[in-house]
Amino acid sequence: MAHKEFLSACSEQYKNDLKSNIMPFWLDKGLDHVYGGVYTCLDRNGDIMDTTKSVWFQGRFGFIGAYAYNNMEQNEDWLAASKSCIDFIEAHCFDPEDGRMYFEVMADGTPLRKRRYVFSECFAAIAMSEYSLASGDKSYASKALRLFNDIRRFIATPGVLPAKYLPTQPAIGHSITMILINTAASIRKAISDPVLDEQIDESIEKLKLFIHPEFKALLEMVTPDGKLIDTCCGRTVNPGHCIETAWFLLEEARYRNWDKQLVAMATQILDWSWEWGWDEEFGGIINFRDCRNFPPQDYSQDMKFWWPQCETVIATLYAYIATRDEKYLDMHKKAHEWMYQHFPDTENPEWYGYLHRDGTVAQAAKGNLFKGPFHIPRMLIKAAILCDEITQQQ
Repeated sequence: MAHKEFLSACSEQYKNDLKSNIMPFWLDKGLDHVYGGVYTCLDRNGDIMDTTKSVWFQGRFGFIGAYAYNNMEQNEDWLAASKSCIDFIEAHCFDPEDGRMYFEVMADGTPLRKRRYVFSECFAAIAMSEYSLASGDKSYASKALRLFNDIRRFIATPGVLPAKYLPTQPAIGHSITMILINTAASIRKAISDPVLDEQIDESIEKLKLFIHPEFKALLEMVTPDGKLIDTCCGRTVNPGHCIETAWFLLEEARYRNWDKQLVAMATQILDWSWEWGWDEEFGGIINFRDCRNFPPQDYSQDMKFWWPQCETVIATLYAYIATRDEKYLDMHKKAHEWMYQHFPDTENPEWYGYLHRDGTVAQAAKGNLFKGPFHIPRMLIKAAILCDEITQQQ
């Protein structure tokens, strides 16, 4: 296969980047040896700009440390980092009044802010389940399942999570629908329970409401019965988010012995989202589009963020394994090369996160409350695994 040599080189690049660049940077610069957990607000050199801790990232790095341990090498420092983040979560990140998690806390865990989402809970749950697999301590799998049931209760109970819109505009969101697929699938690796498969089935069915063939797009927000909300927000297409959904679906399709309907659904979303997202002029996946091709409302609409590129690398490899259609390897090559040409900092560790449309750096910080050790290391691990699988089958 013409791509075999390229994919072999990609695999080595992914593994080397993870082991010699990304993980050492966050262990050295981000890990808090006083209070536990991880700081993510780091400047280009890795100096701390803000000691506010993102609760998302306590779970996210908790997951990554264990995920890298389970899939790359049994590095005890990685496992210890995972445990540090989980310990910090359990000690400081739950509101004792309602059981929900915070969004931001101080360095010592003093709460600062809650939001209406349950993403903090989802990331904490996958951290606990992955740590259970790495450590052999099954109690963390049980904790992950209990938290998952809490997540479902929070979502299902009116008034627990504030609505995004008033009743004058009923709406449902793509983000929580898709993340529950990945959360349930991650927990399922560590513990078996019917609620996990039930949630995945529910989310897959609900995802169909966001798929609008008339626009060849998966929308970010629709009415509860799947109709277009014909506003700037309602017409939003987030290509990177949709591409991430595509590989979540492909992973589930594989679990189901390559379920043909799921593969077709996922690859359709990927194909459409690539058309919306890939910038033919400058390369890279663009942030936002409007399904009617009006000017997008979001101020960052034509920027190139780190995470959509990462999701595209994973999704295209999965799509090739599922279909053996070499167009997906061509897409992977384009995404991989553009990503590596623009995001790694050639003078300092780690990667930039925020680029202008032409690929020039918009700001050079290595982390904040939303960028940190998650999308890049997850991509490096998963993409290396998928590249190895492809090359070993040739």
